Amino acid sequence: MQKTLTTTALATLLALGATAASAEIRIGASVSATGPAAFLGDPEAKTLEMLVEQINENGGINGEEIALTLYDDGGDPNKARTFATRLIEDDEVVAIIGGSTTGTSMSILSVAEDNEIPFISLAGAIEIIDPVKPFTFKTPHTDRMACQKIFEDMQKRQITTIGMISGTDGFGASMQAQCKDVVGEYGITVAADETYNPTDADMTTQLTKIRNTEGVQAVLNPGFGQGPSIVTRNYRQLAIDLPLYQSHGVASDGFIELAGAEAAEGVRLPGTALLIADQLPEGDPQKPVVDAYKTAFEEKTGTSVGTFGGYAHDAFLILTDAITRAGSAEPQAIRDAIESTSGLAGTTGIYTMSADNHLGLDLSAFRMLEIKGGEWTVVE
Repeated sequence: MQKTLTTTALATLLALGATAASAEIRIGASVSATGPAAFLGDPEAKTLEMLVEQINENGGINGEEIALTLYDDGGDPNKARTFATRLIEDDEVVAIIGGSTTGTSMSILSVAEDNEIPFISLAGAIEIIDPVKPFTFKTPHTDRMACQKIFEDMQKRQITTIGMISGTDGFGASMQAQCKDVVGEYGITVAADETYNPTDADMTTQLTKIRNTEGVQAVLNPGFGQGPSIVTRNYRQLAIDLPLYQSHGVASDGFIELAGAEAAEGVRLPGTALLIADQLPEGDPQKPVVDAYKTAFEEKTGTSVGTFGGYAHDAFLILTDAITRAGSAEPQAIRDAIESTSGLAGTTGIYTMSADNHLGLDLSAFRMLEIKGGEWTVVE
């Protein structure tokens, strides 16, 4: 599926270049708007469409309109690779946003790097930007950072022995590996380590093994999609009376709806400011951008704003900010400007890139959240 759009932008850039747009800046996107990762790609696509529309209504960037060509890869890495090639060779874009999943991101970045076109990924795996690749950046926190944030919270609760149940999909496997790599730094031992397939509909067998493992004080579920909601329901059905931690991969209202508020009660996970927009203090540097995006998205779509659309918002913000500062839509100039991004407040955190950091976020960008009464609350 292809959409060629001319759509919206960010409050910080709306005042820029309000002269009549006489040319266009071609930007490409490939997201998983349908298929098993549609819960990621659908809000990402809607966000990009909205932001392009907004920015063009306000004169574009430096007097040039944004022309967005958006493809739906359905979560298929092979399609993502094909679309990335098409965006560069046929659509002649100067930058690409997308890769809703780790698999599709890895496909797109290989094409983008070969053609020296800036690519901003919307997926979580650390492999996307570590080691650093010249033209690849990303907006979500890494899975490694999520592990660290979770283990920090466990330390505060004096948890020293845990069980893990991880999805075998790209995200789950990557986060499982990253968590096992850093867990020892927090004085925590993984006493039980179970997995499930993305198509599994019941995880009671694995959870029963974890429950019966001596010494386990909490359970961590690296995964995304429907798996974690099934784990959460099974966890309550088995009446396991231990803290349950989920990943940032399910940081959305959709997770609470799928798992059920009662089953999700007390679940903790690292999330973004978007999930607690109404709880942000006036002095929070992210509050203006979070409030503006939340209001615009919910008015435009009639649906709740979420973390995943926020990743696309921040990618578009980083890209348009870079083009504005570069005063050029040449790929190399855009790449250089993205890498020099400093103190840019997005919905996910405050980005400061460098030659050896193509994410630009630290652990402070994560908020440790707990579900109470079907709502997100901040863990103090």
